[in-house]
Amino acid sequence: QVQLAESGGGLVQPGGSLRLSCAASGSLFSFNRMGWYRQAPGKQRELVASMIMDGGSTNYADSAKGRFTISRDIAKNTLYLQMNSLKPEDTAVYYCKAVNYRAYWGQGTQVTVSS
Repeated sequence: QVQLAESGGGLVQPGGSLRLSCAASGSLFSFNRMGWYRQAPGKQRELVASMIMDGGSTNYADSAKGRFTISRDIAKNTLYLQMNSLKPEDTAVYYCKAVNYRAYWGQGTQVTVSS
């Protein structure tokens, strides 16, 4: 049974930083790709950043480019999202997703950007 556990969310002021973690119950290489999504109240869930596990190529939403960085620690079976220069519009629940022959989702972690 695949499990994904996100952590690292919280309340941060505009311009601040957070690092989200997604700990997988097994090897990251058991997945084809992994990514971070977010869902703000009243809005659809949207892709923030993704990574292909074989090779590590990455993809970012326009809103994340230049501010967010997706990375991984193979030894720790963990995917990260470093978020810098946070804005109020980044406020959302952030979810980790992993895909092999099906998709798996974590439970989400709340990120609130407010002064």
